[in-house]
Amino acid sequence: MLFQQLLPLFTSPLLAFASSSLTGASGASCYASTLPSVPPSTDDRPVPWGSPSVHFSALNGTLTTCCDSLDEIRIALDDIDEKLLDLLNQRAAYVREATRFKSTRSSVNVPSRNDEVVQEAEEQAEHIGMPVTIARATFEAILNSSVPFEQCIFDTSHP
Repeated sequence: MLFQQLLPLFTSPLLAFASSSLTGASGASCYASTLPSVPPSTDDRPVPWGSPSVHFSALNGTLTTCCDSLDEIRIALDDIDEKLLDLLNQRAAYVREATRFKSTRSSVNVPSRNDEVVQEAEEQAEHIGMPVTIARATFEAILNSSVPFEQCIFDTSHP
């Protein structure tokens, strides 16, 4: 399952999120199943503001803090995006393979299975401290693009 492959990316022993920055009154609601309505800030905050919340622990036990610049964050995000694309490519290959086991076009889309996948993602997101709204939206988008892909494969393979 894709989520099981993605899980190590978020729970790697080299990456830990500072719980204090996530559990504050202003941050905790951002990890719920829906995002609160927040008006634009009128604060004149210095850049950067707040304290780092991503920490890397090296194998020797030392702790370093990310991130010293927006460029550093963007490089890390680009690296993660590359890994996500590779995993999505693997997932698409399995979706294509699953089509071989389906005898009718109507068996391609199974809403109860889709709901199960999204629910599992939401539960795992809560478990690892990931924003539930991101997990749900991501897996809904994956499923909403996988079903038409699989239908196309089915139609092409069953003239």
